[in-house]
Order: sequence, then C-alpha cells, then structure tokens
Amino acid sequence: MLLVAALAVLATPADWIPARWFSSDPASLELLDRTPINCLLLERAQWTPNFLDAAATKGIITLGVLRPGDPTDFPRQLNGIVLEGDWSTRPTIKAPAIVELPPRSRMSFGPKDCLIGTYQAVWPGIQSGDHAKAAPSGGPWIDTNEGFLRFARAATPATIWIANTPPPKNAFTTERYLQVISDAAILGARWVVALDEDLAYRLEKREPEAVKTWQRIAAQLAWFEEHKNWRQYRPVGELAIVQDVDTGALYSGGVLDMIAVKHTPVIPVPTHLLPDASMAGSKMAVNVVPGALSPAQKEALAQFTRSGGRLLNGPPDWHFPPMSTDKITLAAGDVKKLDEIWRELNEMTGRRNLGARLFNVSSMLSSLLRSPDGSETILHLVNYSDFPVENVTVHVLGKYKSATFIAPGAAPRKLETYEVEEGEGTGVDIEKVGVNGTVLLEPLH
Repeated sequence: MLLVAALAVLATPADWIPARWFSSDPASLELLDRTPINCLLLERAQWTPNFLDAAATKGIITLGVLRPGDPTDFPRQLNGIVLEGDWSTRPTIKAPAIVELPPRSRMSFGPKDCLIGTYQAVWPGIQSGDHAKAAPSGGPWIDTNEGFLRFARAATPATIWIANTPPPKNAFTTERYLQVISDAAILGARWVVALDEDLAYRLEKREPEAVKTWQRIAAQLAWFEEHKNWRQYRPVGELAIVQDVDTGALYSGGVLDMIAVKHTPVIPVPTHLLPDASMAGSKMAVNVVPGALSPAQKEALAQFTRSGGRLLNGPPDWHFPPMSTDKITLAAGDVKKLDEIWRELNEMTGRRNLGARLFNVSSMLSSLLRSPDGSETILHLVNYSDFPVENVTVHVLGKYKSATFIAPGAAPRKLETYEVEEGEGTGVDIEKVGVNGTVLLEPLH
C-alpha cells in the first residue's frame, strides 16, 4: 500500500521508475542523466544531506529503506519511506509517502491501493547446470514471475513493484538484466532496478563496459516507458484460470506459469471477484481447487458451463499449502499435482488455438493483450536464452490487416500476414527475436 500526503510537486506513484542505488557519492547521480529512473531506494548510509540535496536538485524522488528492527527516525529531506520485510506491526511513521514491500504472502490486493509491491521474486532466466530441470512440456524450465504477476494484475488496478535483488556472489550479463526488466514489464509491472555487486563496483568507477551495460538497462526501461499505455491492456484468450491467494496464485512455478510455458494465452480469474464479467470471452476454464469455492462462486462456474463453457477441476484431494513468509515456490509434491492438471489440460485443449499459438519458442514466454477499446492487439515476446531466436511463427485468432514487430534499439519491421487454415486466424513470421520484442496487430474492423 502507498500513502501519499503531499507530493504535488513530484510525479504520481504510477510514474515513479525506481532503482536501488548503490552509492552515497552525489557524483554518482550523474549516471541518472538521460535515463528514465526518477526514484531511488536508499539505505541509511546514503541519507546524507549532500546526497539528498543533490538528488532533490535533479528532481529525483528519494525513499529511505527501513527493515524490521531498524530505528524509525529519518531525515526530512527524504520524500518517503519504504517498509521492506515482514513487519508484524506497522510502525507509526509520519512521512510524505510510505511504500510497503512485504513478503508475497502478506501482499494486499485492495481496490483502493495505488501502488503495491514485494521484495520476494525469483530471478528470471533459464535454469542451467546442476539445477536445471524440464518444464511439464519437456522444454527448459524458465524461472519467471509472470504467473504471479498475471494474477496480481487481474486482482488489482494498482501499480506493481517487484523489488527482488540479484542472487549474491554472482555477476550477470547485460542480457540477463534486460530479461529481468522485461519479465515484469510485459505484465504491466516494474522491476526495481538492482545491480549485482560486481557491476555496481565497476559502474561507480565508470568502467566502459559497465557504463555500456547501464546504458542498455536505461534504454530498456525507456522503451517500456515509451509504451506505458500497454499497462492498461488486458489479457486475451479463451482459457480462464480460477484461482486465488489461498489456492496458490502467489506461488512461482504454479498453474499460471505452467500454462505460460505451454504458450497458451490465459485469463486469470481471482475467485474473490466471482461472479463478474471476467469470464467473458472464455470457452474453457480450470478451477484449480474446487473445494475452496463458496456456493456463490460455484454457481458462477455452473452458469459458465450452462452457457457452453468447458470446465476442468483440479484434483479433489488437493489443498495448496499455506504460503509462508519465506517461500514463494512449490514443494516437489505439489509440482506432481500440477502434472495431473497438465495432462488433463492437454487433453481438454489438444492442439486448439486459444488465442495464439507459437512455434520455435522453447526459450521464450509470451503475453497476448488487447487495448481497452479493442483497436489494437499486441503479443509480447521475451527470450530468456543467451542468443537470438530465429524463425518464430505466430498464429493469432482473428483477422488482422497489418502486423508490425518492434523491439528496443531496432527499427519497426512490417510483417506479412497470412490466413491460417483450420480456423486459427492470422499468421506472421518473425525473422529474429533478441531479448524481447512486441508484435502489434491491427484488426480488420
């Protein structure tokens, strides 16, 4: 939750583009020039008058980070406070702004919140080495926050921050940072930029390669800000997943991630919002834990089936374990239950196109969205491998008169559209995808 008292001179919370800063040297703020970053999360050692005054001169919002057990005093030059961690009792603090970054299990999805977040997230990327495993589809497992974010975006209109930090004692490539940014951004969320220790050390010394990495990070952020209207777009597809906080929606590696690996567009339906119009357009639905529904919610799904929809219920004896404050992924036994749903889902969907089908994309994830007025459909693609993917084919339901592929640092490319047989709508072929790119589709009518 975010409480704003009087920040009239500052950007609204939805416009805050955050980063955890790595230096207390006022000269380091020069690195923010020509970047979209306008909000810094600062540790106590950085709350010096010289640093805060220099940030204010540049119009940078400064938020001081407090964790459980820290003293709650802070200099008035700070524009706000971040309460990070598991605060069992919220301290009494008077600050212009208070941002809460709790464990996932303590996140609130109230309709009046304008900014929510968490410090807990997986570090996106393809697992490798001794820790590698296969997804249910047989392809490489991709660590991602997309499933959790899909649910969060459906549950609240608030701006969402993912404030995890790089795993310690690791140095990451430039591409990995771009993947982390994209993993959140294609779902309308913002990753709070945080650098590994090696990159931060080299950047403070202005080593040329570190500066180049920083410039590419800034350019990636700027690209998504240039298209910030995409955050208002909503999921498109014929498959709905009925789930809630108590039935595993906040876990990574759960049902929504499993379906994302299948490259099937999906519409999350939070059970606490049933009955409403969120099932509109869906022809199939998966009810993850049938026993968790109230009579009114069961009736909403019964009405869905009476209207011609197909409903798949999860295993009757399955109960998601309560989410603890230190765990955001499922245990091995729960993953086996996911395999049961996977097999039944495959039988139900077959080779049907439920919004979009993608080919040659084993290292990629996608998100199919549509503008509120229906004038544009977009397909986000994120490539989690270390090399570009070539010859990607996409079949999208519906008829489209034009398609354009756009990506950071590249000129837009017109794509030839063609009709796909068997009622699968429109096909396009993409020659190459680097870290990420987006297909813009304009409907015929």
